[in-house]
Amino acid sequence: MKITAINAQVKDSNRVSISVDGKYSFSLHITQLVEMGVKVGQELDDTRLAELKEASSYGKLYARALEYCLSRPHSQREVQDYLRRKTLDKKYKVRGKNELKTKEGVSQAVARAVLSRLIELGYVDDHKFTQFWVENRHLRKGVSRRKLQAELISKGVSKVIIDEVLESAPRNDQEELCKMVAKKAGKYDDEQKLIAYLARQGFNYDDIKQAISEQDHK
Repeated sequence: MKITAINAQVKDSNRVSISVDGKYSFSLHITQLVEMGVKVGQELDDTRLAELKEASSYGKLYARALEYCLSRPHSQREVQDYLRRKTLDKKYKVRGKNELKTKEGVSQAVARAVLSRLIELGYVDDHKFTQFWVENRHLRKGVSRRKLQAELISKGVSKVIIDEVLESAPRNDQEELCKMVAKKAGKYDDEQKLIAYLARQGFNYDDIKQAISEQDHK
């Protein structure tokens, strides 16, 4: 087998299409093209072709996973779940035909390699994610420590990291509770409904009663 053409892609100027024996075979990021020494006229055996195709799969998945990570911070478990979905085969309908085809998912090895690289470069970091989550929830609305813990645990963050970040965060439940009472008190004509709402947010009953009493005397 021989590489017969290398052409820039129209939709993605950072990738090139590689033809083998006159037919499209795979694509590579331009940095991969240079790093792997791929050139027109190069002879390939089955092992080398498989290696290049895996590099192609890695490059595509890494680019997509990086976009996912840059959209907002994600926990390691969230990224793992995202990558796991990419390993699953998918059915798709052929345009213009009443026919289904299967698109194979990426290999588990490629998914693991992408995750390792994202962690290595700091794009996946549970400590940074937890700091972002706590700060974001603090700024958007009041939220209890208990609820923050539950949310972060559901995203796979370890309790050690959660406790460390919460201990150093400029927040406390009483301030958060007062913030919520000030926002929500006018929306409830029944104090018991307000109490029930705040309790669902993870706040202590006695603290809720105190915060409501303080708000009533302002």
